Amino acid sequence: MRFVPDREHRGYAATVRRLLADAGPHKAARAWAAGDQRPGRALWRSLADTGLPALAVPEEHGGLGWYPPELASAFVETGRAGVPGPLVETVALAAGLHPSTPWPARLLTGEHLATVTDPATATGRASAGEPTSVTGRAAAAGPGAETRPGVGYAVDAHIADLTFALVAGGLTTAAAVGTPLRSVDPGRHLVRCVPGEAVSADPRRIRALATLLTAAQLLGAGEALLEGSVAYAGQRRQFGRPVGSFQAVKHQLAGVAVALEFARPLLYGGALAVRGDAAADPRDLPAAKAACSRAAHLAARTALQVHGALGYTDEYDLTLLLRKVRALQTAWGTLAACRAAVLTGEPLPG
Repeated sequence: MRFVPDREHRGYAATVRRLLADAGPHKAARAWAAGDQRPGRALWRSLADTGLPALAVPEEHGGLGWYPPELASAFVETGRAGVPGPLVETVALAAGLHPSTPWPARLLTGEHLATVTDPATATGRASAGEPTSVTGRAAAAGPGAETRPGVGYAVDAHIADLTFALVAGGLTTAAAVGTPLRSVDPGRHLVRCVPGEAVSADPRRIRALATLLTAAQLLGAGEALLEGSVAYAGQRRQFGRPVGSFQAVKHQLAGVAVALEFARPLLYGGALAVRGDAAADPRDLPAAKAACSRAAHLAARTALQVHGALGYTDEYDLTLLLRKVRALQTAWGTLAACRAAVLTGEPLPG
C-alpha cells in the first residue's frame, strides 16, 4: 500500500501551519493553563473556519467529506504548535455523532468544544498522569471513584460545552463531577464523568479517529521538539564550538529524525485504516499510535538533554511540548495496549 498526499492535501496542511504560526498558540496554551480559555477558543474558531472539523463529516450532513488523512496532517500541525483544548475529542465526536442528533452542526462552526471519556484512563496510567494502581487512582479522584459504576474520565470536561461518555453499550451524554485532576500538562485536565442518556452515534468511529488524531499530535510535537533542538544545538557553544558539532549530539538528533520519519508513513497507514480502505489493515491504527508515541517520547528526552538546564525552565516554551507529549502518550491507547492490539489483531480496549 502506498499513500502520497496530493497537492490539495499538502496545501491545506500548509494553510493550517501558517495560521497557527501567526496565532500565538503558546500564549494561548499558557492562558488556558491559567484558566483563561478565550485565546484557545478563538484559535479553535479560526481552525474551524478553515474547514478542519468539516473534514470529518460527509457533505450530505453539512461537512466537506470523510478525510482522515487530511485530518491527520492538520492535527500534526496542532501538535507542532501545542494548541490547547479537547480538539481531538471535538472532531472525533463531530465524526461519530449521528446526524439526526442536534450536536454535530454546533461542532462544525467552532463555537462549541466537546469532550468524551477516554477508555485509556480506565486502566494503567491516565493521560493526566494519575497513579497507575487502582488504589492510587481512587485516592487521586476522590472517595468512591473506583466503586461508582459507569464513571469515566474526559479531558477538560469542566469547561467543555458538550460532554459525552463511551460505555459498553455505545455513547451517552455525561455530567462532570468532582474536582479536575491535576496533569503533567497544565493545559490538560481529566474530569470524572457520569453517563446519562443514550445517544445515537458510532462509538467505533469516535475511538478510531480520536486515536489517529492523538497520534498525529504526538508526531507534530515530536517534530517541533526536534526542530527546536537542532536550532539550539547550533547556537549553544561549548569549548569554542557549537554543541551540535559534537558527534554524540549529532547521533542523538539523527536517531530522533529517523524515528519520526518512520512514524509518519505509519500515521498515514492508520489514517487509511480509519477511512476504511480495502488495502489497509486494522492493526495499522494501533501501530501508528505506538510508533508516534515512541518517536515523540524519544524527541522529548533528547530535547531535554540537548537543552540542558534550560529544558527544565517552565518559562521556556519547550516545556509546553515536553509536558504535552508526556500526557498524550497514554491518551487514546497506551503503548502497551497498542502493541497488544498489533500482536493480537484485537481492537484497542474500550
